[in-house]
Amino acid sequence: MNILVTGGVGFIGSHVCERLLDAGHTVCALDDLNDFYDPALKQNTLRELQTRAQSFVFVHADITNRAEVDEVFGSMAFDQIIHLAARAGVRPSLEQPALYQRVNVEGTTNILEAARERGIKKITIASSSSVYGVNSKVPFGEDDPIFNAISPYAASKLACESLGHVYHHVYGMDVCLLRFFTVYGPRQRPDLAIHKFAKLMHAGQPITMFGDGTASRDYTYVDDTVDGVIAATEREFGCEIINLGESQTVKLSRLIELLETALGVKAEINREPTQPGDVPITFANIEKAQRLLGYNPQTKIEDGIPRFIEWFRQQTA
Repeated sequence: MNILVTGGVGFIGSHVCERLLDAGHTVCALDDLNDFYDPALKQNTLRELQTRAQSFVFVHADITNRAEVDEVFGSMAFDQIIHLAARAGVRPSLEQPALYQRVNVEGTTNILEAARERGIKKITIASSSSVYGVNSKVPFGEDDPIFNAISPYAASKLACESLGHVYHHVYGMDVCLLRFFTVYGPRQRPDLAIHKFAKLMHAGQPITMFGDGTASRDYTYVDDTVDGVIAATEREFGCEIINLGESQTVKLSRLIELLETALGVKAEINREPTQPGDVPITFANIEKAQRLLGYNPQTKIEDGIPRFIEWFRQQTA
């Protein structure tokens, strides 16, 4: 198949592209290579993808620019779309809410419209566990009420889910909305806690811990997340929202301990109050993913952190 992957040179997107290429698909990766973090990191990833297979095509384009999106869709006939492009991160969204609205909501609308106009029926869209907000019911289930978003990022992802449902209901598109839970692993964005902490600890610098260390996250190794994404492309759903998590929670204090062990250093910790937009826990109920996708995450945090650090050391050598 010919598959368009938006955000295809990013952290999760690049792993999805690799898996699709290995399966023999032709992959077009759309990415704007923005400066949210050092563009050189994406350039390195792009070179890796370009040397992996001749069936890989890269297009530099911005999903908020409808003319550029139409040019991409006019250049190749796509069988389906995996839409991962977005402005990510809860805390940065507090500073630039309008940007998150434009990229995540308007950009998603542009992709859906371009697909609709060309008769592309299947799209898989990345959502986020952040949509659950401060949810007192754990683990989080797809049917939980989600009207209490506490960040612009979460609100933008909720809007994307609503758009997906509309394009299924009105235009008959097959839409799968995947709620990712704190994905980590090789190529993880440098602004995320695991990567940021590792870099600081490796350099002998202090790390900042917001809160008392009891905040818990459902850390999901990137290979497991990609398993779920690929499975979603191989089935028809009508319209479904599906959690992709590890379905285990890890406290921030425990995460730091695992990094200390993997790096062989002791963390110096600066303690700060909990930040606006942060939630105390994320915890995925994955029964639906197991039933509909055959999803079965394999990598526990005790194994995933050493794998990440092995990649990290290769980058800093």
